[in-house]
Amino acid sequence: MRMKRLEQFRAQRQKVYEGLFSAKALCVAGLFILPAMLFAPSVVRVSQFLFFWFLAWLCGKKNNPFITLAIIFFIVAFNLILPHGRLLFSIGTFAVTDGALWTGLHRALTLTGLIMLSRVSIRHDLKIPGLFGELIGESLRFFSIIMSRKQRITRKNLIADIDQMMIDLSSDSGETPHAAPAARTKPAGFVILALVVMLAWFLWFFTYWFVQRVIVPLL
Repeated sequence: MRMKRLEQFRAQRQKVYEGLFSAKALCVAGLFILPAMLFAPSVVRVSQFLFFWFLAWLCGKKNNPFITLAIIFFIVAFNLILPHGRLLFSIGTFAVTDGALWTGLHRALTLTGLIMLSRVSIRHDLKIPGLFGELIGESLRFFSIIMSRKQRITRKNLIADIDQMMIDLSSDSGETPHAAPAARTKPAGFVILALVVMLAWFLWFFTYWFVQRVIVPLL
């Protein structure tokens, strides 16, 4: 019963998200936020990643924390294979260095942050002109359908469930997993998007200032 209420609450958030914003407005807002993510130091990306995660939750997107943590873990682990910088500790012959660790965390936060940002700002109904745009739009639509039906895939019938999903995708040429979103962004939607963009950049400057003025002097 509790899971049903949570799912209903998530569906309500997603309905509001799709009704307030158009796909183009979301994409433009994401492009304004993107530089704040790409050019931020690692310590700033932590706050940005958490912010984008919260936005994805607020929009009714399904986020699996275990998958996210697994992505971060494997990216960091692969970077530790090539040690550089000061030795922190070693496990047998495997050395963990600060340079490889920080590089791995930086790349992991970048990837997961961009994933969260794209889930909020890129929607399946985004229309991009031209043949390439049509291809991207169709790919986004398929991705949206897959994400909405991934719960149907079980370990017991893994191959059969995936095969059935592929059959469903081939027959869903015009189907979208949710009701069609509004064609235009509501006035409140423009205000919200402007606030989100400003808040994303504010996190950049505030986190950097806080670390430089408060954290660094304490070290």
